[in-house]
Amino acid sequence: MRNADRGGDWAINDMHQKLDPKSDGVIPSTDQSSVHRPARGRMLLVSIMLASLAGASFWWLHSSASSQQPRHRVGGDVPTVVRVAAATRSDVPVSLEGLGTVTSLSMVVVKTQISGKFTEVGFEEGQYVKKGDFLAQIDPRPYQAALDLALGQLSRDQALLAAAKVDLGRYEKLETQDSIAHQQVDTQRALVLQDEAIVRSDNASVDNATLNLNYCRVVAPSEGRVGLRLVDPGNYVQASDSGGIVVITQTRPISVIFTLPQDTIPQFIGKLRSGTALPVLAYDRSGSTLLATGTLSTIDNQIDTTTGTVKLRSNFSNDQETLFPNQFVNVKLVVETLHDATVIPSAAVQIGSPGPYVYLANPDDTVSMRPVKLGPKDGERVAVLEGLSQGDNVVTDGVDRLKEGAKIKVSEPKGDDTPTASIPKRHGKIASQPPDEK
Repeated sequence: MRNADRGGDWAINDMHQKLDPKSDGVIPSTDQSSVHRPARGRMLLVSIMLASLAGASFWWLHSSASSQQPRHRVGGDVPTVVRVAAATRSDVPVSLEGLGTVTSLSMVVVKTQISGKFTEVGFEEGQYVKKGDFLAQIDPRPYQAALDLALGQLSRDQALLAAAKVDLGRYEKLETQDSIAHQQVDTQRALVLQDEAIVRSDNASVDNATLNLNYCRVVAPSEGRVGLRLVDPGNYVQASDSGGIVVITQTRPISVIFTLPQDTIPQFIGKLRSGTALPVLAYDRSGSTLLATGTLSTIDNQIDTTTGTVKLRSNFSNDQETLFPNQFVNVKLVVETLHDATVIPSAAVQIGSPGPYVYLANPDDTVSMRPVKLGPKDGERVAVLEGLSQGDNVVTDGVDRLKEGAKIKVSEPKGDDTPTASIPKRHGKIASQPPDEK
């Protein structure tokens, strides 16, 4: 049994020696092997993290380098499709802009001057009437009766006056014959003067009754367009009524009252005082549609201290009645005109750190930035004081994708679009667009 046990121990020792020749037959304990396993795991984890970091760095550097290269490479840079327009010569007005309100030169509320029943309408709503045209009728019968009464009283008093004058003539004749007392002649003379005063009073009563009778027929006090009827026939109207019968508003001609900053007064006050007719343009609320053209009439006598503005009045013939009272309008006062100025579309102007500039289309289908000095603006066009000449082609559409020296391709006009200017070629050819690059 002992030999057998020893044989087993020898076998175990031989097996450990084969597994670890350096152990000299000593079997390592379980605690020592567990100490080395975490250290190896940490080294493996650190290696994996370093490899991942290196891979991410390589990918980021590669993507950054590729993003700096042109995206489209088909035989070279792909040109940007743009539209261009040629600079032209034209007169450009220099104007001051303000906000205005259309104001009628005459607005009358037609009221009755007597009391009575409203019996007849003599106008149509919206009708243009002249001064003296029939508008309405008030029942005239009471006033006709009053006139007849006044005429009767006048006739009676005129007869009494005539009798008194006859008696006075007789008394004066008897007085010359010394057949009557002087006192009786004086009394008769006073009676004649009294009757004359009564007759004058009766004449005034007749005139008043006649006037009231005329007031029964209401006529237009001024020229203009009538509005909506405010009272219907059958109503009892009085002179104290606040509403009136109808409103007459003069629309031809008409005026616009607008305001301008006080600092702009020196630009036009001299010409206004010298009698120069300064044009005034009235536009709609959006400022895109011209409604009417008039002239500056006058300026207010003081500046509004709360707003720092001054009021001006301009007159318009308004033959087409495009301006309505109380209408809000945008006003342009033309103070002078630039003659034969270089003009380009406003869409071509860009604003940057150096100031306004345009992209100038070159004959080799490239663009170059050109700083410009702008003048007054007139609608969709603007004057260029410096930087461009007549015939220069500027980019009007597609400028957001351009830079200095960029390739361009001029698009052809379509339908009702404004024709774009063509760029002359170096070899004497003119083409509206270069051939497609493939």
